Amino acid sequence: MHMSRAWLLAGAIMVTAAGPAPLVFSEQTVGGPNSDQTGELYRPVGVGPFPAMVVLHGCDGVGPHYRDWARRLADWGYAALLVDSFRPRGVRTVCNHGLDVPPDLQAADGFAAAEYLRSFADVDGRVGVIGFSHGGWAVLKAVLAGDRPPFAAAVAFYPGCDPPERPLVTDTLILIGEADTWTPAARCRRWRDRVEAAGHRVVLKTYPHALHGFESASRPHFYAGHQVGRDDAAADDALAETRAFLAGRLR
Repeated sequence: MHMSRAWLLAGAIMVTAAGPAPLVFSEQTVGGPNSDQTGELYRPVGVGPFPAMVVLHGCDGVGPHYRDWARRLADWGYAALLVDSFRPRGVRTVCNHGLDVPPDLQAADGFAAAEYLRSFADVDGRVGVIGFSHGGWAVLKAVLAGDRPPFAAAVAFYPGCDPPERPLVTDTLILIGEADTWTPAARCRRWRDRVEAAGHRVVLKTYPHALHGFESASRPHFYAGHQVGRDDAAADDALAETRAFLAGRLR
């Protein structure tokens, strides 16, 4: 059968000849907080236009932790779009098998979400991105040069840090614990030292005793073979660092 544009379903992920397709964001696929839609939109109080943030979840998928972050960003004055990169593709979790939904694909979802946010009259066009663990890994893909309009700012919490292959196009903040055995801080130091800054800035802050997920509500425990959980001092500092970093670039 001949078609001008062929679509194939590989597992649960729609692909074309160019690779897996990013999610589609529209009035039909975006809802409000806790809507379990492809995108959940959290709006700040007041009259815009507002800067905006895309929120990319970790390997466990959308849950209370990431919804808390979207609400926090809205409280800080950002329109926040929480993206679900898993359920629309029939995936529940990718913990310890992160390539089931590759970080480049989650990054593409983030770019599509940013384009959707820019279509709103009360969004001023400045869109940043924040991601956690697997989502942080995706952030570090999204901040490198490509063919999409770059984000205005980026924050990656305890990301996977692959060697960078292209120059940096977005000022980036990385926050990670030195006691993290899942996404080791040493890899992120190498990422920072190797990336071509191209006029942009990488800020890497590490916390001596903090684990993976150090700003989550959960106390330290074992999950998927790693010790994870909250460090109060690191969490408080990381929230302050994030707020100041975003304010300096988006507000």
